[in-house]
Amino acid sequence: MARDRTAALIVIGNEILSGKVVDTNSSFLAGELRGLGVSLRRIVVIPDEIDVIADTVREVHPEYEVVFTSGGVGPTHDDVTILGIARGLGREVIRHPSLESKLREYFGNHVNPARLKMAEVVEGTELTFEGSLFPTMRVENIYVLPGIPELFREKFTSMRQRFAADPFHLRAIYTCEPESAIAVFLNRTMESFPELMLGSYPKLNDPEYRVRITLESKSRDYVEQAFAALLDMLGPGAVVRTE
Repeated sequence: MARDRTAALIVIGNEILSGKVVDTNSSFLAGELRGLGVSLRRIVVIPDEIDVIADTVREVHPEYEVVFTSGGVGPTHDDVTILGIARGLGREVIRHPSLESKLREYFGNHVNPARLKMAEVVEGTELTFEGSLFPTMRVENIYVLPGIPELFREKFTSMRQRFAADPFHLRAIYTCEPESAIAVFLNRTMESFPELMLGSYPKLNDPEYRVRITLESKSRDYVEQAFAALLDMLGPGAVVRTE
């Protein structure tokens, strides 16, 4: 049986909700996890509010195998992710001696309370130093990542293989027919292959095709059987190309 993993992402930041900053971490993580065979089942965007973070952590972390957070882990007043996670898990916030030592060494005489705030972790946190001077924090199944896109990508990329599961197998059909004309065939496909992940994506004003259909499963044979069945229903005149 194919091995599956489920994940969720909590994006934390008033700047995302206000439109001041565009969230690119969600799309990056979704693509990376899909490539690793992980099902990203939920993305939630919340403000920099301790109680909201705590409530979201309580709700999300028991439901998914892996949870990622993005944002709110810097030295400023609105960086409250650590406190929110701690409250959600019913744990204390402590100053990690190893992190404090590294910060004091790095900043020297310029160390201050704001910079030492970055040594605060949720009690029981595991530190991972893969590919970076400053570690990634993990507490239970929650990986705490920075919101800055470059750092988010660096942190995830350094540890991405630890999340790998059995891969998804994907086939795609590009059709010149409108979605309304092929809906009946999509429904029949799902009736015959109920475990299939079937997607239908119309494209406006494209001279090549009108709808891209994707078929996914962790079973290659299952995908190929569904792919062949759908192609047969569509007929060669409706198909522009396949992948």
